Amino acid sequence: MRLTSFPYSQLIMGTLSTNIASLLGNGVCICFSSTWLFVISLSSLLLFNFTSAQSSLCRTTCGDIPINFPFGIDDGCGSAYYRNLLACSNTGKLEFRTPSGRYPVRNISYADPHILVVDPFMWNCQDRDEFRPTRPFSLDSSTHFSLSTQNEYLFFDCREDDVIIKPKPSFCERFPERCDSSCDSASYLCRHLPDCPMALSSSSCCSYYPKAMESLRLMLQYCSSYTSVYWRTVGVTPPYDQVPEYGIRVNFDNPVTIRCLQCQDISKGGGTCGFDTQTQSFLCLCKEGNSTTYCNDPGNSRHNKRVAMVSGTVAVLSFSGAVGIGAGIWYLNKLRDKAPVTCGVQSNENRLF
Repeated sequence: MRLTSFPYSQLIMGTLSTNIASLLGNGVCICFSSTWLFVISLSSLLLFNFTSAQSSLCRTTCGDIPINFPFGIDDGCGSAYYRNLLACSNTGKLEFRTPSGRYPVRNISYADPHILVVDPFMWNCQDRDEFRPTRPFSLDSSTHFSLSTQNEYLFFDCREDDVIIKPKPSFCERFPERCDSSCDSASYLCRHLPDCPMALSSSSCCSYYPKAMESLRLMLQYCSSYTSVYWRTVGVTPPYDQVPEYGIRVNFDNPVTIRCLQCQDISKGGGTCGFDTQTQSFLCLCKEGNSTTYCNDPGNSRHNKRVAMVSGTVAVLSFSGAVGIGAGIWYLNKLRDKAPVTCGVQSNENRLF
């Protein structure tokens, strides 16, 4: 969260970093007292809370991908269910965080709630029969994400002594739950690899849908690589209304509530749905401050005044903090020629806690 909306933060941090760098360059060992640490922490905390109360800090895009509720790429924006699970890189690339890594996001659909994720470790057409080291994609089961059943997984170059590889009988199409144990070597996708049907010349391919992450990890112990293919709806007449594409479709719950709809209602102020970063309870983020209902709720007049008072308090405390930090640095400069306090040694004079 940037603090550029408040100039005193730049004054404090600029003065502090310049003087500390100067002292360290002259071999001075700096140890702050608990009083100065408290002043710095309090000023920084108030600055952060005030700036985070502004709805304008909730970015609505990352690159060309729209960021709408329930997601947010700035802390306190969107739904707390999806806190810190999406990140926007410095180059404007949206990434999805999971226990197995950070993955580029190709697209987000809010009407049909799902995220399309690209796993660069999976097999692609350029690899052909040269299989790179891979790792299984995984999701945190405690989140509101789930792997879509529209994903199909293709495994390559598996050891037949360890994996059951055989064409599935025709009745499996009607009763797929009876055919979980085998990896189908005659699947449509293995015979028609998307974008590169002739990419494999000597390696085997079979289709298997793992119902759990453990089964996926187990398969990769006996197969050289794998990839995920999802079926994208193109809006034409069935049965040709879906086409296969590489990627992982991850479904998500969209917990839209009445409070969020009221918050977003233009006639009620047009706020942004967010949450309290400490309690994770719902907040409506407005230009004038935060609300627990909606922006122009008449009952929020006291709340808005309190936000304005916080702003004034921040200005006073920030200025006091700047003066205090400057005085502390002046005092440290004065002590440079005297016996320095040994850093790391806890005494009643220099202890931090």
